[in-house]
Amino acid sequence: MKTMEQQHVETVTAFIEDTANQSILEKTDQFFAPQIVEAFTNRRYTVDEILVQGEKVIARIFMTALFSGHFAGNAPTGNTVKATQFREFHVIEGKIAEHRGWFDTATLLPQIQAQ
Repeated sequence: MKTMEQQHVETVTAFIEDTANQSILEKTDQFFAPQIVEAFTNRRYTVDEILVQGEKVIARIFMTALFSGHFAGNAPTGNTVKATQFREFHVIEGKIAEHRGWFDTATLLPQIQAQ
């Protein structure tokens, strides 16, 4: 029998890896989130690490995408970038009740800035 934590990991992982949820993963409370959607195309999200404590699940996710539009004053290069996103999920009875996310621009900006 699976523990509650194992079930929460499976629920969150399935949510992240389901491409139907991509538009949800693109939304964060950060003011530049819509700009990320416009500047980075062919986005793919993969789970790197998940931590569980009771009903709270924290996931570190990698977004791999093509830098195909202007972002933060940088012209597109067409290069592939890999940026980190963190998401916090609240899982109740096997269902995601709420979640929020943050992009880690510290992993993104060095990849797109002109050398």
